[in-house]
Amino acid sequence: MSKPQREKPRIVIAGGGAGGLELATRLGDKYGRQGAFEVTLVERNRTHIWKPKLHEIAAGSMDASAHEVDYLAQAYWHGFRYRIGDMIGIDRDRREVQVAPHFDNEGREVTPARTVAYDVLVVAVGSENNDFGTPGVADHAIKLESQADAKRFHERMVNACIRAHAQKIPLGVHQLKVAIIGAGATGVELAAELHRTTREVVAYGLDQVDPERDVKITIIEAAERVLPALPERVSKETEKLLAKLGVEVLVNAKVSEVSADHVCLTNGQTVPAELIVWAAGVKAPRFLKEIADLETNGINQLVVRPTLQTTRDDRIFSIGDCSVCSWGEKGKVPPRAQAAHQQASHLYAQIPRYLQGKPIADYKYRDFGSLVSLGEFSTVGSMMGALVGGNLVFAGRFARMMYLSLYKMHEYALHGPVKVALDTLARLITRRTESHVKLH
Repeated sequence: MSKPQREKPRIVIAGGGAGGLELATRLGDKYGRQGAFEVTLVERNRTHIWKPKLHEIAAGSMDASAHEVDYLAQAYWHGFRYRIGDMIGIDRDRREVQVAPHFDNEGREVTPARTVAYDVLVVAVGSENNDFGTPGVADHAIKLESQADAKRFHERMVNACIRAHAQKIPLGVHQLKVAIIGAGATGVELAAELHRTTREVVAYGLDQVDPERDVKITIIEAAERVLPALPERVSKETEKLLAKLGVEVLVNAKVSEVSADHVCLTNGQTVPAELIVWAAGVKAPRFLKEIADLETNGINQLVVRPTLQTTRDDRIFSIGDCSVCSWGEKGKVPPRAQAAHQQASHLYAQIPRYLQGKPIADYKYRDFGSLVSLGEFSTVGSMMGALVGGNLVFAGRFARMMYLSLYKMHEYALHGPVKVALDTLARLITRRTESHVKLH
């Protein structure tokens, strides 16, 4: 009589952002294909876009359809399972992830509420903007947290330009004005992209609009300078470039309320705007705060040990913006794409060891600096902090090339060299035959 076959270890990854999808892809390629592990990705969206690219979709300088990754196809090609839905709970005793029912745009149920069993769970659900309870943000501002947000902003921007061109009365004081609250990387990059794309949209026959006169972009930042998390030299270089583009920058400016057509500051000043973007502050999704009695901090992030295991359950790991990990004397690991990429690589090596009962190594964050793209105008940043023991600040074409390489590294982790090369070539060809800005 043959012995009963032992079940394959089950690895469940909740969240298909940069870190989660890279980890699912690599584990699926090596272990899922050969049947060593059962790898499952739980994600509410159907397609993936690298989050640092959302500002380009919002501005219209990138067509999402040319860059999005279909989760169902990715799972099929790379040996893991994709289950659509939101993780809403964890049963630690039964080792099950609770997944909410999924509905289509017409409100019809696509999948019912269900559970997914795990032996190892990796929580990688990302982050969202923190509005700090500011009145009016939820009703009147757009947060660039998803593809849907970026596409909604872009549609409103194009419609605003067409509306301004078609109307016979003079433009209102708030029309064709954009207020971006938060001067971190997302806010600064969006402002630079919008400076170019709004002018390109207007150039397609909307001759009743004068971009220099009518289009106004304002960045509002509560800190003393733009890019407050980056070296001061990078901040100063960025402010100079924004000034050349005509972008107004308000620093030491705290928002007290957001209305439909203006932003109120605590000093009594108002900033008129037809389009308002909230790009300030980061927090983990609220549902993590009370999930399975796991330890969280004040912004809902799961607290993890140096091994990236949660403090109260060795079987549950967490990576990316939804977790908080110590960086020794330097504080906490920053919520950046490079951290999520490194953490995915770390768990790719360590989870098999954990399942085999072997000791696992601590994760060590390596800071390779930061880059901020100002569209086709320039790129600024500090690089090689981990290599030279300090910050090498630079700007220009070389910085732009390094910025683009970060995205190529992400694509490489998902697709390998051949597909990345072919996709890049296809995009270059398409760019020569289509408009450089999305018009719908």
